[in-house]
Amino acid sequence: MTAIAIRTVNLSRDFGNVQAVDNLSLEVPRGIVFGFLGANGSGKTTTIRLLLGLLEPTSGRAKVLGFDTRLQANEIRRRTGALLEYPGLYERLSAEDNLEFYGRVWRLPTVRRRSRIKELLSNLGLWQRRHESVGSWSRGMKQKLAVARAMLHCPPLIFLDEPTNGLDPVAAAALRDDLQEMVAREGVTVFLTTHNLAEAEKLCHQIGVIRQGKLLAVGDPNELRAQAGGPRIEVVGRGFTSSLLNWLRSQPLVSSAAIQGDRLTITLCKQTSAAPLVSMLVRAGVEIEEVHKGSASLEEVFLTLMKTKTPSLP
Repeated sequence: MTAIAIRTVNLSRDFGNVQAVDNLSLEVPRGIVFGFLGANGSGKTTTIRLLLGLLEPTSGRAKVLGFDTRLQANEIRRRTGALLEYPGLYERLSAEDNLEFYGRVWRLPTVRRRSRIKELLSNLGLWQRRHESVGSWSRGMKQKLAVARAMLHCPPLIFLDEPTNGLDPVAAAALRDDLQEMVAREGVTVFLTTHNLAEAEKLCHQIGVIRQGKLLAVGDPNELRAQAGGPRIEVVGRGFTSSLLNWLRSQPLVSSAAIQGDRLTITLCKQTSAAPLVSMLVRAGVEIEEVHKGSASLEEVFLTLMKTKTPSLP
């Protein structure tokens, strides 16, 4: 039986007339990176604050690492790390002194504290700059140090609230790579909120999509892609006609077909070989340059879910 890091049952939080989190029921297994996707204002940050016991739910309940968020919030916060909206760094201190301070707060023994600081800074490529004042660093370097702060006491679960928000593409990619390596090395569970689909696709084993406080879908990336339709064939070439399009749409294995410029996109009803369809296109006079077979992108899944009126939980 899979151990559960986070379990919520009908968790809700109102702010006056605004329902920030609406009957959220969710299970996050231990040992994975769970991505919580949603547009700005969808309830992602509020959910983290509820899970850390920083906010009281209006109704419903949640357990984190087996502890009740209402009754045992201090136990949860002792056993978790968190990077929320602000990095929580002292900019007049050096990187090493920042972690030294937090290590003392966590009451790490001296030998363990110093070895852990060196380990984290080395893994993040910051060890050679450990004596520099953090205030002189780039935002990307500060975010790396903030991740190290959240992981300093070796928590089994860390919460990262949009950790690459505001970073340039190069810095964001570097932080994602470092985070991916550290998660694999440390074996922790990560609850990651983001609206960056590339970030979710690269890092996450499972993904939940939230809109206006409601959970719309949850599953691994492949399961979510399947909700947006079957496998797809993209044909690049010339000779696509409306009569060919109508003929394709009449085929039993074809769910939909569309032409956009020199590209023909065919969505199939189920996994099947593309060869027979490609042969038929050639016989119909299509000049084919390229054929690609794949599935809906995570971006397409996300945009589809954002437009749906009702949740589509599996």
